Amino acid sequence: MGEKGGFHVHRWFVALWVATVLFIAASAASAAENDDAVYEQRMELYKKAEAVSLIPWYYFAAIDQYERNIRQARRDLPKPTGVLGIYMKPDVWAGPLNKNPHDTNPFTISQFGGLGVDGDGDGKARADDDDDVIMAMARYLQTYGIDHRHIKIALWNYYQRSKTVDLILGKVKIYKKYKTLKLDDHVFPLPLRANYSYRDTWGDARGWGGRRIHEGTDIFAGYGVPVRSTCYGIVELKGWNKYGGWRVGIRDINNTYHYFAHLNGFAAGLREGQIVEPGTIIGSVGSSGYGPPGTAGKFPPHLHYGMYKDNGYTEWAFDPYPHLKAWERAERQQQRRR
Repeated sequence: MGEKGGFHVHRWFVALWVATVLFIAASAASAAENDDAVYEQRMELYKKAEAVSLIPWYYFAAIDQYERNIRQARRDLPKPTGVLGIYMKPDVWAGPLNKNPHDTNPFTISQFGGLGVDGDGDGKARADDDDDVIMAMARYLQTYGIDHRHIKIALWNYYQRSKTVDLILGKVKIYKKYKTLKLDDHVFPLPLRANYSYRDTWGDARGWGGRRIHEGTDIFAGYGVPVRSTCYGIVELKGWNKYGGWRVGIRDINNTYHYFAHLNGFAAGLREGQIVEPGTIIGSVGSSGYGPPGTAGKFPPHLHYGMYKDNGYTEWAFDPYPHLKAWERAERQQQRRR
């Protein structure tokens, strides 16, 4: 009886496990389909704004992507209710002197100098309506001009922060090159065939140059192992730092800064402003740092990998270890399927 009962329990467990796997697979497929649908809706809105304003769609995509990530990173901004991430504050939408900050009347909004417009022809200018919001942004940019130089001026006057303008224009370059919104792929920073090891060292104490904490993950490997870009992005920084040695900083489309330090050297031709993608070789593992330019060998060779998020005001570090594990696992699974 015990064996028979155990057999039935085993069959039940296997059936449950299979059902769970199928459910997860179906959920993943459904999520992918939903993501595709959202990307299509966003592109449709960007193209609509382009048709009306003659401003290329990738400017709207870049602004939207920047703001979406800002709203995700901050608690003082409302979360998006539609497919767009662009948010205009009530005084900006309705007008700074408008006593009704939630005004939806296009005429009174225009009288008070607000940016809100009726973008879908329903007679209302709603700050939570995607059509109205994208057309409001298009109208605003158009008042400055439709060429890159004037759009840059418009962005500065709107955000009043040069870093924000740089981040948005970096995304413009990326979207313009790849002509798609689906740029969320990542890879592990070292080739998986390499001999490497790492653990979560976030927050560990560091003493050289003053007491501080470790803002990243150290991936130990031999000298010369290729170091790869983990994402689509722009090379924002390349050069020497007394702590990180030869290092590269890459800004992705999610406002995240990826920091690669202690390199042995850079890939030939790598330059600031260059667009990279997952797998692009940017340098190799080394032991540079902890001194003036050229200092090396004060610690075993490894890649220091850090991640920093811009929230529209400042930039803060967060633990990259969970992301590294996820990218490593996903890349291995991809390789097995080939």
